[in-house]
Amino acid sequence: MILRTAILHGAGYTGRELARLVLGHPRLSLDMVTSRTFAGQTLWHVHSAMRGTTELQFSTPDSFDVDSADVVFVAAEHGQGAVAVKGLVDAGFEGYIVDLSADFRLPDPADYEARYERDHPAPELAGTFQYGMADLRSPYPAGTRHIANPGCFATGLALSLTPIARADGMVRAAVTALTGASGSGARAKATTHFPDREGNVRAYRVFNHQHQAELAQLFGPDSHVDFVPVSGPWTRGIWGTAQIQGSTADLAEVFQDAYADRPLVRLWPDRLPELKWSVGTPYCDIGWVIKGESAVVGFGLDNLLKGAASQAIHNLNLVAGWRETAGLVPAAADRAPANNPQPA
Repeated sequence: MILRTAILHGAGYTGRELARLVLGHPRLSLDMVTSRTFAGQTLWHVHSAMRGTTELQFSTPDSFDVDSADVVFVAAEHGQGAVAVKGLVDAGFEGYIVDLSADFRLPDPADYEARYERDHPAPELAGTFQYGMADLRSPYPAGTRHIANPGCFATGLALSLTPIARADGMVRAAVTALTGASGSGARAKATTHFPDREGNVRAYRVFNHQHQAELAQLFGPDSHVDFVPVSGPWTRGIWGTAQIQGSTADLAEVFQDAYADRPLVRLWPDRLPELKWSVGTPYCDIGWVIKGESAVVGFGLDNLLKGAASQAIHNLNLVAGWRETAGLVPAAADRAPANNPQPA
């Protein structure tokens, strides 16, 4: 069975990656992508690399019919995701919804309002979405239809630190992570302007990044993670390190237990991954180095894929009961997971 798929607000970078992945998915058809700005133009007029892959045109958001799709990915900006979701729910949409905005990642509207400094657009729906950190939370409860896709920084930090928090009962770490310009979205702004960003690194929201609120749900109340996010002089990808404080866990055992059968997390014992290994892939790469009582965990991921679009597809695969890497890696790759290689 092929599920009809719509992407709401799909003119941005994440919308482009979602459209590309849906077009290549064996169980999905791309039937609608909406954009107020580009309605009536083909996708490839905006996402030029898609020329030759589809002649689908952008539709206006108002033209969406709830009976025309089985799956909806919401790629709206923060604050607008909940507006789009509320419209779907109010119209009686009963299919799968994967929201890539931050609007349903926190179940308590008060937490959302404190972190994002705005009223929640649909507080009555807060808490009705499953938080979708796919590699940590599968399987989802039976009947799950609504997924809140995690943030990109949150994905890297959660996959790197949650296994330690579970082993020790808490985690204490100091994290510095750098992200490329695409993490700020397609709309031009001073912080993504190439002459200002090229050849430069700039810390921002030090100890106060919004993704930290997501992590508290995974790490537990006794954990403490100091996080310094940094803008890096490249287009896509997140690379970071976490200095682990006071853990008694055997990191090799902890990570192997957590991810031995997880096909989209790759482990690199005794070394830190490089950013270029992860960019353009649906994987999160995690490595670690230990010297005496000191330990550092490093991670790399593509912010537009593992930090957004490919994780959204991963989440849909899980709740739909499909092969979890469908549309992300060839089926043959599942026969020899990266963390448990088969003998030659």
